[in-house]
Amino acid sequence: MFTFLHAADIHLDSPLQGLDKYDGAPVEEIRGATRQALRNLVTTAIEEEVAFVVIAGDLYDGDWRDFNTGLFFVQQMVRLKQAGIPVFGVTGNHDAANRITRQLPLPENVTFFSTKEPETVHLKELDVALHGQSYAEQCTTTDLAKHYPAPVGGCFNIGVLHTSMSGREGHGSYAPCSEDCLRSAGYDYWALGHIHQREVIEGPPIIAYPGNIQGRHIRETGPKGCLIVRVDNAGVATTEFTPLDVLRWEMLQVDVRDAFEKGEILEHAAEALRETVEKADGRLLSIRVQLVGKTALSGMLNADLRQFTEDFRALALDVGSGNLWIEKVKNGTELPSEKGPHSATGEGPFAEVDAVVRELVELPNPGEDLGVDFGDLERKLPSELSEVVKSSDPEWWRRVLREAESHLVARMRE
Repeated sequence: MFTFLHAADIHLDSPLQGLDKYDGAPVEEIRGATRQALRNLVTTAIEEEVAFVVIAGDLYDGDWRDFNTGLFFVQQMVRLKQAGIPVFGVTGNHDAANRITRQLPLPENVTFFSTKEPETVHLKELDVALHGQSYAEQCTTTDLAKHYPAPVGGCFNIGVLHTSMSGREGHGSYAPCSEDCLRSAGYDYWALGHIHQREVIEGPPIIAYPGNIQGRHIRETGPKGCLIVRVDNAGVATTEFTPLDVLRWEMLQVDVRDAFEKGEILEHAAEALRETVEKADGRLLSIRVQLVGKTALSGMLNADLRQFTEDFRALALDVGSGNLWIEKVKNGTELPSEKGPHSATGEGPFAEVDAVVRELVELPNPGEDLGVDFGDLERKLPSELSEVVKSSDPEWWRRVLREAESHLVARMRE
């Protein structure tokens, strides 16, 4: 019976995006979040008295200007060495792009698998065999898994691999493999890395992505950390997630369909924010608020979204006691379709605007029918703004037309 820790995608010293220009944000805590998450990992390994640690790639985040990033990693590995805990890992696509820190000598308790071919490390005292191969170059597009060694008889076999297993979207296709290929290898546990969303596929064998240990932007939401893997005397493994993150990113939907004035919207938001803070266990929080629901205030929200955002940020300072920041407020509300005392439509000009927009959104391709070409603008936009204008997508047009209606109705009411 033994226990090991499986982590991946540490991205040491990777910058957290979206808070660096936030007035009042704890800049030092934000800059040091990935370092503190690694400290938490080492502390967890020591407290759990694990037999060894597995790091499945992307320890670093590309090239760096000095050696401090690598030196910090060495410092933390020395802590594990003093506790008698060995570390086994593979490099990933971000590590392969790094030219400085990979040159640093590592403590003797740290072993990274070869970049030339798959190899096996046999821990005889535990009857454990670890198999792995590191990336020799960033764009590793061959299936490394199909060349991994055969399992060692009488051992608990662990495959360590940085890969984009088929069916996982949103990440580069590096060392792609299939679930069937991993299952047919005959191992007991696959310690994977590269996909930042935690996923555990029960076995045998267990195939697991622990996710990254610290979210870096609003697209990496929720708890982040590592997996503690316990193997019983029968060789059956179970996993337990342990959070390591310092700052947590969250997407929070606030339903304002029954709100008829600004104060009620803020009351709904305050309640939702308090619940989120309670679940964070004292961590720093960065939240993107999405307002949803059908409300007559939709037009006002669109017209005054900047003011609402500042109101929400002031509210967050109170609710979160300085540990909560609003990354962005997005208005996903709609005007109510029914006629009534709070409806934005009715007789006269409001009904006319509604009728015009209804006619436009029912067109197969509103952009073409309106004769508006945003192609030149789209080509000039930087990649990070690619979602702002999608003029070839009819649904994008329908959403924009509804937002335009809300803005227009709000201006008409003034």
